[in-house]
Amino acid sequence: MSQIEEQVDPPSALPPRRQVSTIVEPNVKAGLAGSTSNLINSIVGSGIIGLPYALNESGIVAGILMIVLVSYFTDKTLRMIVELATYHPDLYGMGVKTYEDMLAIPFGTTGRRFIMIAMFIMAYGAMISYMIIVKDTVPTVLGMGNSWIEREGVMVVLTACTMLPLSMMRDISQLACTSALSVTADVILVIVLVIEAPIQRSVSQAGGLGTVLSENLIKQGLFVGLGVLSTAMACQHSAFLISGTLEDPTASRWAIVTKQSLLVAGSLSLTFAVMGYLGYLDETQGDILRNFDPESTAVNAGRILLAITMIFTYPMESFVCRHVLMQLVFSGDMDNTSVGSNGESIPESKFLGCLGRRETWTFYLYLAALIPAILLRDIGPVLSITGSLGASSVAYIAPGLAYLGLHGSEFLVWSSQSIPSHDKVDGGVELPVAGDATAELQTESRASASFARSRTIHPWWWYPALMPMWTAVASKGALGTKQFVETYHAGQDIKSESAPVIRARKRDLIWSIVFIVFGVVAATLGLVSNIVFETRDIFFSPH
Repeated sequence: MSQIEEQVDPPSALPPRRQVSTIVEPNVKAGLAGSTSNLINSIVGSGIIGLPYALNESGIVAGILMIVLVSYFTDKTLRMIVELATYHPDLYGMGVKTYEDMLAIPFGTTGRRFIMIAMFIMAYGAMISYMIIVKDTVPTVLGMGNSWIEREGVMVVLTACTMLPLSMMRDISQLACTSALSVTADVILVIVLVIEAPIQRSVSQAGGLGTVLSENLIKQGLFVGLGVLSTAMACQHSAFLISGTLEDPTASRWAIVTKQSLLVAGSLSLTFAVMGYLGYLDETQGDILRNFDPESTAVNAGRILLAITMIFTYPMESFVCRHVLMQLVFSGDMDNTSVGSNGESIPESKFLGCLGRRETWTFYLYLAALIPAILLRDIGPVLSITGSLGASSVAYIAPGLAYLGLHGSEFLVWSSQSIPSHDKVDGGVELPVAGDATAELQTESRASASFARSRTIHPWWWYPALMPMWTAVASKGALGTKQFVETYHAGQDIKSESAPVIRARKRDLIWSIVFIVFGVVAATLGLVSNIVFETRDIFFSPH
């Protein structure tokens, strides 16, 4: 057996212990089908409508490759972060049930704030985009003109009567039925687009498919397109909410949910993106349905389906934003319950019998999304900027940092074995011996801190691969994890050695670095590209 690989031990009963996450447990659970529907709905949100625009910005060939790549990355990171929080050897049984709690273990307050800000940006941008889509679709179906008052009026009334009440639900599992309906609407929408898009005419006028492909391999807006794609596929911010409501949650059942979800979402996204782009090529707009004839019955049916999808997907993102605010302001207590003198739970007294803490803050979030949605006119830049800032952090950077930090000791061991010179680090501190994946660094804090600078001879790839930086991140993560675990176990029973844990894998350590690099590049170049190419004329001018 190699030193660093997966190891799943047989389960055993563990004594009840203090839980790391203080979130309120869901009252309703969902099965595989319900969880899969919720995850697909979280993935295929407003982003799907901007996918043809993403191909127009990045180039059709580059765009297709990015859809496949981002789909694979999404499946990989979804399983990685849930397995880390649930089955990490040091975290098993601790009740780590939120993204921010997991990042806080290796990186403290910095890790917690980073992921919560990124999650909020990601979900908040999606909420705005859903409202803009409703504004773009429903007035057209109703035969209204381009009047600012009519468009905004319809959006306000419809969203207040549908999105807002759905968002006030307590548990995300309660949306399983509406998620299934939303996914069905997405499938029908893709079919409508494939049938109605003037693909043959557009491709013929452009000189044929071969010419279209050769002239649109890759474009200067590559990272603008990547931002839109990242927004469309990013759902890691909902991973813990969905996995937390899964019946009989195991690593294998969660893997089934992620694989099924990404297969459906990836197929829908790829079909919609390619067919939509080929229908209008360089004239493709941020909302592809704005390219179609407003009088087309089939397309108007598609617009209705899109509006339905947005109405049922908006609550998923509102749940995430509300979760972040509840954690920051109320330490996760959204029910505002108090404890009586006899230890019984006393529910909060709601204003008018219906407006408690959860409902009030949900309403605040609704208003915070409604105002920008009224002012903005184009969904494309909203999706791209949200993807560049929020999605790159949530979907790529944070999972990579979490894996590298929580498995920091293993990474340092593997790094030391990659260098054939020297057996000790400065000060005579021994590194773990080869073949012992569970060995701890002696005088770990000193060894971790000095590891990156202790070697005088490094292989040629050491500095080009940025290994000093990765070992520094791993060192900080290893020390933070060690200190957290020691503090947590103080005065408590230590977990059974036969717990069903998943240990570090060398390939996943490498993947964690790939995710971080990919996310940083996507965020940096995506933001720059948006500033240069996409921020012109994005506000709606009343007339």
